[in-house]
Amino acid sequence: MTVPAPRASSRVRGLVAGRIFELLGEAARSDALDLGLGVPGAPETSPRLIDLACDALRSGRNQYELPDGNRELRRWIAGTLPGDTDPDTELTITVGATEALMAAVLAVVDPGDEVVVFEPYYENFVNAVALAGGVTRFVRTRPDDWRFDPAELRAAFGPRTRAVIVSTPNNPTGHMLDESEWAEIAALCREWNAVVISDEIYSGFTFGKPHVSVAEVPSLRDRSFLVGSLSKTHSVSGWRLGYLRASVELTSIARQVHATVCAGAPAPLQEAVAKAAAEDPGFARPTDDLRSQRDRVVTLLEKIGLQCRLPDGGCYLMARIPPEAGESSDGFAHRLVREAGVLVAPGTVFHADPAAGADHVRVAFNRSSEFLDEVAVRLASFHTGVSGTGL
Repeated sequence: MTVPAPRASSRVRGLVAGRIFELLGEAARSDALDLGLGVPGAPETSPRLIDLACDALRSGRNQYELPDGNRELRRWIAGTLPGDTDPDTELTITVGATEALMAAVLAVVDPGDEVVVFEPYYENFVNAVALAGGVTRFVRTRPDDWRFDPAELRAAFGPRTRAVIVSTPNNPTGHMLDESEWAEIAALCREWNAVVISDEIYSGFTFGKPHVSVAEVPSLRDRSFLVGSLSKTHSVSGWRLGYLRASVELTSIARQVHATVCAGAPAPLQEAVAKAAAEDPGFARPTDDLRSQRDRVVTLLEKIGLQCRLPDGGCYLMARIPPEAGESSDGFAHRLVREAGVLVAPGTVFHADPAAGADHVRVAFNRSSEFLDEVAVRLASFHTGVSGTGL
């Protein structure tokens, strides 16, 4: 008699496969240089921050922290955010931005509720909605400016709309929402009584255009979650330290999810960041603004025939494969690994319909100068099949 396999829940069956990590496996097997994932190679992790973490571990700060988070750390983060944020009632330290996102979605989305997500999107946005039992309503943004069409956004809202998830600066496009775009989103959220979940983990990296936070939109202040993180700005992605800012009411709900899911973020690491911030008035700012890395990566990509638009912010850009190359983003990404030993992420990963991203690849540029030197060497003999300027 055949014993049936355990059945996966409908929530798990709705998850999007982590296709970027499949490419990472290929890269590891071929010793490729990774420009596909956002694991930071720049800015450099602060040696002082590491020392303070070691001190906290050795001093015995190895047990539970308050689920809400280290008080001094919350006070410091609140002071870095636009507007007024009460660190005691409106801010929670989370296990990375991923847990902050999940706590926000679970706090407001019931099974069957609809959540608007802009595409191209970060995979975890779709997965968070799936785990909550929600239904994703996609709104396309398109090159070259990666703005949404207001009519398409309005058409995505309806009686079951509960939330909108945004990313600004955007992963993967680098686009930053401006005041007019926020006004469109805010008007629809008021009309349909929806909340905004705004992923702003890349707000420390901007290239001339001002970053506008959801916390600066008056009508959204009490109907929004701001998701933040130290992972990219301070190169401690493995520490899993994020935060969630929301109104008192929304924070109270999200904290119930947060405490149930993980009980709190790592105590010694929170203390290390709080002490580093107290010592250095400039700690909130990344030590490297990534502008030179962005410009250099654009030059490298254009020389092999790709077409790039300078991103407004963040640490990613979308590079277009010209039609005359006759190659999809999946084929291009796999060939780049095989022939040049460089990993990028195919644009198909960031769309509900893979065909929509078949002519773009996402490239991460938060890398050290030495790393990019090696990338330049490896790309010197690679050809897209179209004319570039040559390396």
